[in-house]
Amino acid sequence: MIFIARLAAILVVFFALADPAPAQFRRSTDILRSQNAAEANVRDRVNAGTIGLAGGLLEGAPIRFATEIARAANDGSDMHVLPIVTRGPTENVNDLLYLRGVDAAIINSDSLEEYKSQVPQIQQRIACILNLFPSELHIFVRPEIQTLADLAGKKVNFNTEGTAAAYTGPLIFSRLGINVEKTFIPHPVALEQLKHGEIAAVVFVTTKPVDAFAKGKWEPGFKFLPVEYGPKFADYYLPSSLESADYPNLIAKDERIATISVPTILATFNFRPDSPRYRRVARFVDELFDHIDRLRSPGFDAKWKEVNPSAPAPGLERFRAAQEWLDRSAPTQQSGRP
Repeated sequence: MIFIARLAAILVVFFALADPAPAQFRRSTDILRSQNAAEANVRDRVNAGTIGLAGGLLEGAPIRFATEIARAANDGSDMHVLPIVTRGPTENVNDLLYLRGVDAAIINSDSLEEYKSQVPQIQQRIACILNLFPSELHIFVRPEIQTLADLAGKKVNFNTEGTAAAYTGPLIFSRLGINVEKTFIPHPVALEQLKHGEIAAVVFVTTKPVDAFAKGKWEPGFKFLPVEYGPKFADYYLPSSLESADYPNLIAKDERIATISVPTILATFNFRPDSPRYRRVARFVDELFDHIDRLRSPGFDAKWKEVNPSAPAPGLERFRAAQEWLDRSAPTQQSGRP
């Protein structure tokens, strides 16, 4: 019996030495674990520096600005900004509040009005990073229309649902007390209908100049109507104007058409300062503000030269990390460029 037990032990050792599979399996497992750990580190690092930025429609100014923000903030750092094509600045508020992967968004200031009923404390839940640029109100009408009051009961187009014009336009007409027949069709289609007299006016809410007006051919009499700034617009809007330099074929030299503008804002959710998402957005703020001069250089939209990082946004408080950056750089800001 002793002989048999010793023989069995010898055979076990022999087969273990003869078959390297268990050892190879252990080595393969160790390599796989090491690879998984390395990939996990890469994944964590990439996600820690990735910001989802809700921009807007492909044909709008917000997505262009979002793309340029990504170019400036991504360069030479671990920051990775992903511009997202969305249904427009008004819908972006909803995305910022509820959509996974959206850390920041380009919104219009008056978009907050729509959400007040469903989110009573909306102005505490969203914060301003940067007041980007004004989106000017353009009310362009046929020759027979002379005043805003002439549009009462007539067809006025506000672009497609979800766009800035589709939200801001009707809101402004409501505040003016003018009841029009609203249509919501794409601007190119509406402009053709305007030429043929099928509608009386089109409303654009976007940064000037608009190519359709600046480069388009319009018969005499087609014009922009003035909208005077006043107390009824003081909550979300700013005074502005359309000038001959913007539309030389439609506005006479030295003439100014009064209008109002909607501030377009780079905003974020008001994350808790101790949360990972706050830290991620704070890194993004530092990268963006540190490279703001790059956005003012050739190759970027000329509007960046007018952007003042310290300019407030109507209706919103400043995101804490953005205010801290401004406080740190206050002497430089005062002695140099705004």
